[in-house]
Amino acid sequence: MDYYGFYTGKIFDAYKYLGAHPEHGGVTFRTFAPAAKDISLIGEFNGWTEYGMNRVYDGNFWECHVPDATPGMMYKYRICRKDGTYVDHCDPYGFGMELRPASASIIRNLDSYCFHDSRWMSRRTDCRSKPLNIYEMHFGSWKKPSGKEDDWYSYTAMAELLIPYLKECHYNYVEIMPLSEHPCDKSWGYQNTGFFSPTSRYGTAQELMAFIDLCHQNDIGVILDFVPVHFAVDGYALARYDGTSLYEYPHVDIGRSEWGSCNFMHSRGEVRSFLQSAANYWLTEYHADGIRMDAISNIIYWQGDASRGVNKTGVEFIRDMNRGLKERHPSAILCAEDSSSYPGVTKRTEDGGLGFDYKWDMGWMNDTLEYFRTAPQYRSRDYHKLTFSMHYYYCDAFLLPLSHDEVVHGKATILQKMSGSYDDKFPQARALYMYMYAHPGKKLNFMGNEFGQLREWDEKREQDWDVLAYPIHDAYYRFMKELNRIYLSHPALYAMDYDQNGFSWIDCAREERCIYAFERTDGRERILAVFNFSDELQKEYLLPAAGAARIELLLSSDFESYGGNESCDEASLMPEDGCIQLDLAPFSAAYYLMS
Repeated sequence: MDYYGFYTGKIFDAYKYLGAHPEHGGVTFRTFAPAAKDISLIGEFNGWTEYGMNRVYDGNFWECHVPDATPGMMYKYRICRKDGTYVDHCDPYGFGMELRPASASIIRNLDSYCFHDSRWMSRRTDCRSKPLNIYEMHFGSWKKPSGKEDDWYSYTAMAELLIPYLKECHYNYVEIMPLSEHPCDKSWGYQNTGFFSPTSRYGTAQELMAFIDLCHQNDIGVILDFVPVHFAVDGYALARYDGTSLYEYPHVDIGRSEWGSCNFMHSRGEVRSFLQSAANYWLTEYHADGIRMDAISNIIYWQGDASRGVNKTGVEFIRDMNRGLKERHPSAILCAEDSSSYPGVTKRTEDGGLGFDYKWDMGWMNDTLEYFRTAPQYRSRDYHKLTFSMHYYYCDAFLLPLSHDEVVHGKATILQKMSGSYDDKFPQARALYMYMYAHPGKKLNFMGNEFGQLREWDEKREQDWDVLAYPIHDAYYRFMKELNRIYLSHPALYAMDYDQNGFSWIDCAREERCIYAFERTDGRERILAVFNFSDELQKEYLLPAAGAARIELLLSSDFESYGGNESCDEASLMPEDGCIQLDLAPFSAAYYLMS
């Protein structure tokens, strides 16, 4: 390893040197702990007795080789601090860990799995001009083998269940909430103890590799959630690893996050090398197709608070990491969860930006859901909540998220958020999703939203699949599948997401009627999208259709087969004087192909 590069934050593969590596007829262990007085290795291979480690290089690194150690065995580092006390730690660079509450690291041989996804990897892109329809999921609560909280499907078993479902529903990517090891189920994986360890809840490193490999063989990309901001406070992990604040800030006012965890000190080169190596590890060793980085505003600003100013070293870290990741993985997707207005999040690093491919459009999400929560009689007042997004849209490359954060903590599910009675919620939700899928930007939808989940997400329980026995939910599910299929198969809806020529308003001044209309195009295909978000039938609405000789109804949210009132056999429409006349059903949306 380039030690100078490690200290100056330039390394992206520190895991190839640090950690536990099967080699030379045994396993070589290395750890970085500059302030440690002494370190011993304990594990299954020596009956958990102390095996002394030696200082190497400049004395800040520790190493030993154990001939009797083999993959699958557990181990820890017993770190003696300067005051003579000691703590048994898991390996910061360990490739596997025990199931919580146990905390030992596990030796893994990363070279023991052979991928069969060369076709996918050679054709993979960042989807800038392609469809990106992401199904976000929590691995442990999508489906469960039983009603027990601690009973989960393995990575292997999940592949057999999930992949056919994603294909049937026409999602081409899956985004999985953090799979790196974490001790508390309620953290959903966002408070890590093992940044290089796939959680043992679902199996081994090799089994996760096989899961991703099978996804690729079925033309499904995999995006992993990554947490570069903070880590769990558990004493056996990174916190005060060598008896000092090695990874975290030493001062509580900036050292503790809003979630009560330890903030990474991004000004330290060793920390940068650690996090960069972790991100690169998932992309390289597991063939992950992208990284979604959590809480980026907490790196941009001190404690995520813009009033406290920009954290310049944090911004520098993100920019350098993204530059290095894109150099190594040009076709991988780097996505920021960032609710701030910091400029240039998705600009190229060469142009002074942060180098992300996409940024979650939290403004679109908040405005849209607030609009649909509002009673119909007040939507004229709030009409421009749905036009505002296009005022800033081209400032960044946005992704439209209806994520896990919107269906927990008393916020209600997406379907529940819709105003009015139970029966009124379904047509509104269908219209909402048609608005989302026609709006420029890539798409992300959280599990359960696709069949109208009515119970807030709970990580201890599987989704309420039994609601599909109710005709209204089954019809809604079939609608969502067809909407996804249309999105994937019509370039007008995705090819020019970030080109201003790909979108144009047709009508955005019908405040009193709550009608909106716009056109999407890829330069060849033209799709007209029209929406009535009022609770009244809007008769004889004249819709401009310039340059179209014929208009064909592609999809209506009011089709009878999806729970609406409209038959599916409507003939093609012939514009007169450049317009077509429509009667728009309450809470309805429609796509028209223009030719």
